[in-house]
Amino acid sequence: MGKYILKRLGISVLTIWALATVCFFLLRSLPGNPFATEQLLKPEIQEKMMAYYGLDRPLFQQYLTYMGNLLKGDMGYSFKYVNRPVIQIIKTTFPISADLGLRSLAIGYPLGLFLGTLAARRRGKAADYICVLIAVLGVSVPSFVVGSLMQWVFGIKMGVLPIAQWKGFSYSIMPTITLAITTVASLARTMRASMLEVSGQDYMKTAKAKGLSEKEIVWHHQIRNALIPIITGLGPAVASTLMGSFIVEQLFAIPGIGKYFTESVQSLDYTTVLGLTVFFGIFLVSANFIVDILYGIIDPRIRVAD
Repeated sequence: MGKYILKRLGISVLTIWALATVCFFLLRSLPGNPFATEQLLKPEIQEKMMAYYGLDRPLFQQYLTYMGNLLKGDMGYSFKYVNRPVIQIIKTTFPISADLGLRSLAIGYPLGLFLGTLAARRRGKAADYICVLIAVLGVSVPSFVVGSLMQWVFGIKMGVLPIAQWKGFSYSIMPTITLAITTVASLARTMRASMLEVSGQDYMKTAKAKGLSEKEIVWHHQIRNALIPIITGLGPAVASTLMGSFIVEQLFAIPGIGKYFTESVQSLDYTTVLGLTVFFGIFLVSANFIVDILYGIIDPRIRVAD
């Protein structure tokens, strides 16, 4: 088990380094500079700003400096948000995105698993068709369409919920549901397919031959084994949801990490874009690392294969 963990840890570190490196050079390859969008700045002032932030130095020297600072936990200062360290932006915005993500996960995962299980258990019946229809619609309809419709119906027409902002529980209802719908839909489809696949396995037939009750077979054999593929995708799904949806945060004017990321990309704020990308990468890789370890504990065949 120790060798398995060390191998996964090494892969995780290399992945984060590769992500930071690729993003650094891709951002620097974009045309323009972070200060060219400021119409009031004269060219000579832009040159001074470039020199002040070290952007006039050779590219590889900039890379070594950034990676050295990153190892110390310093992601630099934002070009757009003056005198604001990227770390401070993350500390301010991530809790809001995580709050929204946790709310949506609390709704999405139980409901998605329930619908997927119900559809598999009622295969070919009305309940199955309804669950599949809900899943297809949830995956097919974009989040901004769902959110806009909810704003129009519940915010404008009925006036029962606030349209935007993040100032209390009532403000979180529509964005939470909007973000949870995608989780419900994708999870329901995956759970249904996994349940149906498990139902044809030999151990299911053996359990029935032993005379176990339907409840015992479903809970202790079918659902338990059907959850293994769900666990595989748990890391990326949870990480992405906790980081917030850029579209949902923009639509509902939520001051989360997605809002700053979008604005920073538009203004070529290198340090903020790179810092948020690296932070998301670390968060995602860490989640995958934990899931890999759990997966190895749940299914010892993974450790044997490695």
